[in-house]
Amino acid sequence: MIRRAERGRLKVYLGYCPGVGKTYQMLQEGHRLREEGIDVVVGYLETHGRAETAKLACGLEAIPRRRVEYRGVPLEEMDVDAVLARKPQVALIDELAHTNVPGSRNPKRYQDVQDILAAGIHVITTLNVQHLESLYDTVEGTVHVRVRERLPDSVIAEADQIVNVDVTTEDLLKRLQEGKIYKADRIEAAMGNYFKTSNLEKLRELTLRELASQIDLRRREALEEERTAAPDQVMVALSSRGPNSEMLLRYASRLAGRLNRNWYAVYVQTPSEEPTVIDAHTQRILSGTLTLAKQLGAMVFTYKGEDIPATILRFAKEYRVGTIVVGTPTPKPLWKTLWRKTTVERLIHEARGINVVILDTRKEEPPEIKTPQEAPAPPIPEPSLPVVPGASPLSGFLAPERIVIWDQPVEKEVVLRTLAEAAVSGSGEVALAAVLTNIAKREEQGSTFLNEGVALPHARIEGLRRPVVAVGLTRKGVSDVSTEKPIESVFLILSPEEAPEIQIQVLGQVSRASRNRELARNLGICRSPADVISAFRDWETLVGAIPRKTEFKS
Repeated sequence: MIRRAERGRLKVYLGYCPGVGKTYQMLQEGHRLREEGIDVVVGYLETHGRAETAKLACGLEAIPRRRVEYRGVPLEEMDVDAVLARKPQVALIDELAHTNVPGSRNPKRYQDVQDILAAGIHVITTLNVQHLESLYDTVEGTVHVRVRERLPDSVIAEADQIVNVDVTTEDLLKRLQEGKIYKADRIEAAMGNYFKTSNLEKLRELTLRELASQIDLRRREALEEERTAAPDQVMVALSSRGPNSEMLLRYASRLAGRLNRNWYAVYVQTPSEEPTVIDAHTQRILSGTLTLAKQLGAMVFTYKGEDIPATILRFAKEYRVGTIVVGTPTPKPLWKTLWRKTTVERLIHEARGINVVILDTRKEEPPEIKTPQEAPAPPIPEPSLPVVPGASPLSGFLAPERIVIWDQPVEKEVVLRTLAEAAVSGSGEVALAAVLTNIAKREEQGSTFLNEGVALPHARIEGLRRPVVAVGLTRKGVSDVSTEKPIESVFLILSPEEAPEIQIQVLGQVSRASRNRELARNLGICRSPADVISAFRDWETLVGAIPRKTEFKS
């Protein structure tokens, strides 16, 4: 039931600016593949009125677009269902970062592409570097442009092949002046705004750095897979209304990517910020911040505590954090600073052996400038997406007796007790009471039942010799847990007390699995423990078998 066809491969033509030739090269490859006998179609093409691009598209089969009307305006979108029904070997899909019109199959085009890949269709696509979520602040600060349409860095990280489409800034400006990028009435405005030489050079440098970073990450992935643990994880300390929390998250995402480490976004909930006390506006801000953290690949935790620095450092010790990222403290009256240190000052003073990075978050918002080729789009919240690629050996921790499926609503206490019983059943290593006590202590610090519909309860257990994972699937949610999305899957993780690095490793693997949309859909149709194990094995084989260089052959 769950066995799928082989997943398609993803190839991305990455550029630093409109007009460098991404779409042109994508179409050229489409013709090459067609000549080799490969079944190629154009899933979506945006010519932007460029005659050369439109001419090159001739001879390639194009899937008719889906016509929709939004607020009285007729629009055209890619017809994902038609692409899936046609089932070509390769689909050419332009502008990966595009935001779909409300009511579409998915909010974003990259999610459409993921659905097409899941059907076994290879995809060749295009993307400009400024659309990467983690580069938003960098682009805004250096080029003074606020990019509205963005996608998670994981989309690029999971691509099988990235091709840098590069031309010199001089050649690009020449093309602009010759009318090969925009019509004559737009050229002067473009050269005085986005197409300034300084802007183009900065964007080109960003693209080259990003490509180098991806190459380095993929080189180190094989080495990291052999390590039993990755010390010095990265952590972001969040406050409910901290200025520019998004900047902290994007910085930490880039840092963790460079270090090839797990990273955590931790919000310390004080008694004054309990859900019953905090105001609705602050709750919305906090919810948006935590959602972005999840999108960027963080493991998000809420910890309860009255002493914020002590709670942060307790978490850092438990999860082997080597770098804590915080924002600039809010200015306080002089008389308050004489008697009481700020949270940041205490972290610096008390964080023995931990690096504390302080970002200047006192940043003024620049005026919004649309990037070229970007059509106005209604604000749509970005969905959570999977992040780091690589096979996770979770199926090796699973057994049919440690998998539970509830068809009716179930209470949190029942979920935790049932999974704990399943985890320790027949092992003889640890007592059920000790497991339940440790799980309860962890839940008291902050719920591991997350807004994204996933729960990650975990505990380190004295006397346990190897990690154990128990999985619970809830078809109608956990009745007494209030989350934005009903809890659909619960992963109970038990690890040896004396080996904290194992907990970090397994928790990271489970977190990555829980963010995978394909795996979540497959788990949603599982009817037995055997189906669940099969779904995990299929996913692990699929992700682990994807080569980094893609060749489409008949």
